[in-house]
Amino acid sequence: MSKIVKIAIAVAICLGVGYGSSLVTQSSITTWYPTINKPSFNPPNEVFAPVWTILYVMMGISAGLVWSKMEAVPVLVKKALWVFLIQLILNSLWSFLFFGLQNPFLALVEILLLWLMIFETIKLFKPIDALASKLMIPYLLWVSFAMILNGSIWWLNR
Repeated sequence: MSKIVKIAIAVAICLGVGYGSSLVTQSSITTWYPTINKPSFNPPNEVFAPVWTILYVMMGISAGLVWSKMEAVPVLVKKALWVFLIQLILNSLWSFLFFGLQNPFLALVEILLLWLMIFETIKLFKPIDALASKLMIPYLLWVSFAMILNGSIWWLNR
């Protein structure tokens, strides 16, 4: 498989995970979420979909770049992609915990694990492909903001 095909597959997988997460989110966005207290820095709902779409595309490109190095460094690539997969599962799980179960505290605990796995993914990607590692940094920054937002929502609604 060519590098472009691997990148396209990885982007499609990431966007698919994002789409699945959005299905869980949509039901609560118009019912539960408007009724809870949110901090003053809470972005408007319209901001989240475009930001997440861009981040999922960047994550997919990143994973595809790493995947394309499989023949050169198979052990490093396999480990890095497993950690990437774990963080992608945690990414999806957060939406289920926060919006599906409507449990900001459990989502806060989980997003901390997600943050750690993203950080680990960046570390593992760096020796394989520096660009792939850098493409994950905006995601880490956004999840850092989301963690603060999640913690604030939990605190305001406890």
